[in-house]
Amino acid sequence: MFEQDDPFAAYQQAATHAKAASANPHQLVLMLVDGLLDEISRVEGHIIARQLDRKGQSVSRCLDILGGLDSALDMEQGGELALNLHKLYDYCGQRLFEVSVSNRVEGLQEVRNIIGELRIGWEGMARHQTR
Repeated sequence: MFEQDDPFAAYQQAATHAKAASANPHQLVLMLVDGLLDEISRVEGHIIARQLDRKGQSVSRCLDILGGLDSALDMEQGGELALNLHKLYDYCGQRLFEVSVSNRVEGLQEVRNIIGELRIGWEGMARHQTR
């Protein structure tokens, strides 16, 4: 789960679990999106540093997060919005896979832009929910 001899990683993990335990659904999505954006930055850093094994692990984490976001969609009640989010998550996953195969960071900015726009929307919904 985290590095055995890394107390900071253990602390971060515990803090994340605590935040998740008290978060509403919109806040959970924001946490996942923020984690995805952080991990995309790690992918870029690993490609630049030619740390291809770590790049693969980071891409895998990104795909896991996208899968988690996608599996949380309610396709019956969400209608067209849920379908469009599903398509966007799938497209981002494909782009991340292409980046991973090519080791070219250029495709990461497109994924960042898409996820960043989605984050703005989720953030707005979360603010609206707390009113």
